[in-house]
Amino acid sequence: MSDTPVKITVKNNGSLRVEGGTFEIYDAEGKMFSLAGRTAVSICRCGHSQKQPFCDGSHAACDFKSEVKAFDLPPK
Repeated sequence: MSDTPVKITVKNNGSLRVEGGTFEIYDAEGKMFSLAGRTAVSICRCGHSQKQPFCDGSHAACDFKSEVKAFDLPPK
């Protein structure tokens, strides 16, 4: 198992980029997606990708806009 932390980057007007470490992605029924050896993937945020949950660049055509700045969550 890798000690490298998984990094998720919220891309302005685009996807969530997941990279580093070891990660797995599952559907709602618990079936794992085959990542075919990839160590980085982009997850769709706009809802228009034809390859859900992965990004296919559709956010550009649908003019998806979302700029996110980091902030601290309040304590639980």
